[in-house]
Amino acid sequence: MNPNSKLNAYTEIHTKWSVLQDPQSPWYSDLSNASALLYQVLKPWWVGFYLIEGANLHLGPFQGPTACTRIPEGKGVCGTAWLKRESIVVPNVHEFPGHIACSDQSNSEIVIPLISSGEIWGVLDIDSVHYDAFDAIDVIELEKFCASLNPHKL
Repeated sequence: MNPNSKLNAYTEIHTKWSVLQDPQSPWYSDLSNASALLYQVLKPWWVGFYLIEGANLHLGPFQGPTACTRIPEGKGVCGTAWLKRESIVVPNVHEFPGHIACSDQSNSEIVIPLISSGEIWGVLDIDSVHYDAFDAIDVIELEKFCASLNPHKL
């Protein structure tokens, strides 16, 4: 996706999300709509949330094929993003040490930690069948999107 169309896609996401997000709904409703919105607009292979419970990330709302249900802290791309508390872009997941392959269809990945008031409560994970599908624009816009999510309803 070229930079202009990517920025247009994120403008659409932010605009639609400002209407979809519902402070009266339970957390799973908002995260379900968030994953559906990202899936519809960005058209990745897989998009979803993993939420922290104890020493593991547990599968939350997602769009796409079935996925891993539990990821330990520090393991794979999601667990590493959790441990480091930073966004990770992986152009080729097959070259990422310790990558957890929920499917051989995934070739690149971006993971954004969900942080509110200094506390991490989960990660957003997006996978693509294309290599090198994510860049700095995705990091900036997805971090902005994730900052709008409300963990206080969990």
